[in-house]
Amino acid sequence: MRTFMLSLAMLGLASAPAAAQSIGGTYTVAGTNFDGSKYGGEATITLTSDTTCTIHWETGGSSSDGICMRNDNAFSAGYVMGKEIGLVVYKVDKDGSLHGLWTIAGQNGNGTEVLTPK
Repeated sequence: MRTFMLSLAMLGLASAPAAAQSIGGTYTVAGTNFDGSKYGGEATITLTSDTTCTIHWETGGSSSDGICMRNDNAFSAGYVMGKEIGLVVYKVDKDGSLHGLWTIAGQNGNGTEVLTPK
């Protein structure tokens, strides 16, 4: 029994990097702006390490790029859109979708965004 439990524990450790890496890929974007209006598009996350990545959004006729990082079920990104600097913080759900809130430096309020794996 002890050998079985040790094997299960080792299997869990071996799968940890795979879980971290599973965040990379292309996502459908559905969000709301500060005023509640809706937008959509696509985001691509490219891994740069087990916990860090780059992210590119194409939404509502504009594009933005940022750096991102995952810590367990938390995922955050700092981004630049034109001359604006922003931050988005997501919760990673078990189905792989990301549910978050975003803001832009110097502005009041926040928007919402859901990234769904394609």
